[in-house]
Amino acid sequence: MTTAWPSHSFKTPCERCPLRANPSFREFNSEELDFVSRFKRGELAVDAGATILVEGAHSAHLFTVLSGWGFRYKTLEDGRRQILNYVMPGDLIGLQGTIAGEMQHSVEALSPVSLCVFERDKLMTLYNKHPSLAFDITWIAAQEERILDEHLLSIGRRTALERAAYLIAFLFERGKALELFNSHASIPITQQHVADTLGLSIVHTNKTLKKLANRNLIRWQERTCEVLDGDGLMAAAGWEGPGKKVRPFI
Repeated sequence: MTTAWPSHSFKTPCERCPLRANPSFREFNSEELDFVSRFKRGELAVDAGATILVEGAHSAHLFTVLSGWGFRYKTLEDGRRQILNYVMPGDLIGLQGTIAGEMQHSVEALSPVSLCVFERDKLMTLYNKHPSLAFDITWIAAQEERILDEHLLSIGRRTALERAAYLIAFLFERGKALELFNSHASIPITQQHVADTLGLSIVHTNKTLKKLANRNLIRWQERTCEVLDGDGLMAAAGWEGPGKKVRPFI
């Protein structure tokens, strides 16, 4: 396992941020864009498998995912892992350390990831002078809570088949909204990631995913899950989808 370290080099000026062209995100006004440009300290390129944030560590930085996939997780003393959620472009990570003083979870890259780097110490300037951006951070935190509520409901009350269908449909719908797929809707996860998210053994997970594959809903490739029928996955999960709404990012 490798750990990523910030680089203070700019590759993507905020005014040319590719996320701003995506209709899923709200537009910045000129004053907000100017502040975020000054708030940003650089960019960080992370290899797949690298650790971005470590549970128990103090980080001087916050990050917005510019491209790529990752996941948040906690571990027990014996090494067992629970994946809490997945991170994708536009997601803000590291905010928890601002409140708790140290990270209560780790973040790992699933694919090569690009991150915008922000100095945590300057976050109060955002709250003091830019209430619209402060509301955006509150919105992001509330949205994360809503997603975790849905994940907990899934683990607690859905069947194994429904859990697996919901997880893959959730990742597919998010990736589709963010325009992360080309001709194939391939999600960069393994069956172990699914097991660690759903709280199932790898054997039970494998049997469950085979049932979804036999329904022609998904196809497993090497270290990826290809979605063949997103609507079918949502039906199997009994989930109506995330709905369409414009969301903020920093």
